Amino acid sequence: MSNAAWIFGYGSLIWNPGFSFTDRRIGYIRGWARRFYQGSTDHRGVPGSPGRVVTLVADETSTCWGAAYQVASSSVDSVLSYLDYREKGGFRRHRVDFYADTSDDQHALQGVCVYVAESENPNYLGPASLSEIAQQIFRAKGPSGPNTEYLIELAEGLRAIGVSDEHVFSLEQQVRLLETSVRSG
Repeated sequence: MSNAAWIFGYGSLIWNPGFSFTDRRIGYIRGWARRFYQGSTDHRGVPGSPGRVVTLVADETSTCWGAAYQVASSSVDSVLSYLDYREKGGFRRHRVDFYADTSDDQHALQGVCVYVAESENPNYLGPASLSEIAQQIFRAKGPSGPNTEYLIELAEGLRAIGVSDEHVFSLEQQVRLLETSVRSG
């Protein structure tokens, strides 16, 4: 790639992009919902005890808010190599239209790169009750730390950019109740 590129983050990239960028914009993509459906055996869990991280699921009625990062043309190849490795546990690159918070719906950034873990990848866990997902997040730990840290950082990152996400915030509330229950005996 020889041109500057945009990368959309809806999970850990919101609070921890891990690469240099020249611009950051808050906005959304259409037709996708953020869900804790992807298993993580390389970051927030281990084989046999996977954690859960977010992926996108197609949903025509949804919009998913996050942050888009512009990467300089001289860094595109190295940033994509870094992200390909970071997202190796079942995620693949897709292209989407991104709508910045300050723009109208007629002016999208087209061809923005986003990583999505689809249902046919071997780490995909799929839907479960919020209670089951919360329990799994509460128990899981991996090389990148506790799965609860991922969830709480994501919730705080969404709040910091002014985004409300019922799925994420409901899970955060359930996990915090589990933590309180364990602390109180």
